[in-house]
Amino acid sequence: MEIWEAAYIAGIIDGEGSISLTKMHEHEHRRPCISIASTDKELLIYIQSLSGGTINNKKNYNPDKHKDSFTLNIKNKGAVISLLGFISPYLRVDKKRERALWILKKYEEVTPRNGKYNLESLEKKLSFEEAFFRI
Repeated sequence: MEIWEAAYIAGIIDGEGSISLTKMHEHEHRRPCISIASTDKELLIYIQSLSGGTINNKKNYNPDKHKDSFTLNIKNKGAVISLLGFISPYLRVDKKRERALWILKKYEEVTPRNGKYNLESLEKKLSFEEAFFRI
């Protein structure tokens, strides 16, 4: 990814995106996720070509008054971590920059590769999540 592309995507996320932790399945722990909503599907396809993810259509309950809307969701851990590494220097919204940096700094540290937690590691994971949502 070129520097200008990282800066551009950071601007899109600052304006229309979110950086969060989400559960994919009920009994899993949260994992990093980046979402971007837009009525411009071409923009989302471009970002998807650089970062991965899936584009979903949002239900339009009143097509006479509203444009169709789409959401790009990036949930693959490697793709999210990689993208955050590229864009974090260019994020301008404090909350989003702090969340990106928190994930980059702590997520791997509190997440065992095999997904199995002992009491101590589970405590660290939950503490990480609580601190994240206080940002």
